[in-house]
Amino acid sequence: MKKLVFLSALILGLLSCSSADKKKGSENLAVALKYMEAVQNMDAATVESLLADNYMGYGPSVGDSVSKEVAVRNFKYNAENLYESFEYTRHTEIAVTVKEGDAAGDWVLNWAYLTIKYKDGRGPVNLWVNIVYRFENGKIVNSRTFYNEADALRQLGYTFQSPGLP
Repeated sequence: MKKLVFLSALILGLLSCSSADKKKGSENLAVALKYMEAVQNMDAATVESLLADNYMGYGPSVGDSVSKEVAVRNFKYNAENLYESFEYTRHTEIAVTVKEGDAAGDWVLNWAYLTIKYKDGRGPVNLWVNIVYRFENGKIVNSRTFYNEADALRQLGYTFQSPGLP
């Protein structure tokens, strides 16, 4: 009988954790989608409200990092002066909780096809983008962005030449 009570308690505990993780995942997913919508609508106030005060963003290059203050300032400037529009034409998201290790935490992974149009008529630039958001207390505390920078620049008319070639 003790084994049955213990087993029942264990199963209930596992189910409640799973349910709590699913609820938190759904909430984080909703925040990530709201963030994407704010970016698409160039709504800097909403972007700012969804980032934690200690937010740090990384990428796409290895050495790239930005604090919340700088990220919001850059976003406002680019929305006002550089970008005509952002459009997510296809995207998929998934919420996950990593229980241990260096990546422990609550995450939303986003795969998107993004089209960027520029105010000066350049582009558009079409990119496959992967952004990974980490959440704490319902806010985005960390993000890592991955896309092909060389492809974006090529679409804007830049050319590349090896420094060793004439």
